[in-house]
Amino acid sequence: MFFRGLLYTLILAMTCYGCASSTSRTYRVAGEQFDLSKLGKQRANVVMAALSQVGTPYVYSGATPGQALDCSALTQYAYSAAGISIPRVSTAQKASARPVEQQPEPGDLVFFKTGPNQYHVGMMVDHDRFVHASTSKKRVRLSHLEQHYWQQRYLGAGTYLH
Repeated sequence: MFFRGLLYTLILAMTCYGCASSTSRTYRVAGEQFDLSKLGKQRANVVMAALSQVGTPYVYSGATPGQALDCSALTQYAYSAAGISIPRVSTAQKASARPVEQQPEPGDLVFFKTGPNQYHVGMMVDHDRFVHASTSKKRVRLSHLEQHYWQQRYLGAGTYLH
């Protein structure tokens, strides 16, 4: 199981590296196209890794890309595709990320408080949309940061990118 996940990560990392170094840096997922050409290679790789998981089932404590993920495993996986190690749980990710004071950029993490002792994390993929493992929709999906639900629960943004 571990080796399958490692192999999947290595294949994705090689694919992302190839995509990031090509002249066309667009990524298509869920019928939408994302232009990553204005992003640096590291940001593009992190975003591509997260977008590659759209449709993956949400499972609490799930940490197997392509099979089962929770929100913090998704962001941990995406950063690992760029060679960046981050904590496993959302509260630790928020605590150790460098705060983003301006508008979050693609690849930055966005944090939410979804219940009395529940926290959620997603990753920005453009100026308004973020990818996350949704507990309500039971899959990795795209959402709009400007939606009322997310605005009411928004705690801030952070990053591990340079």
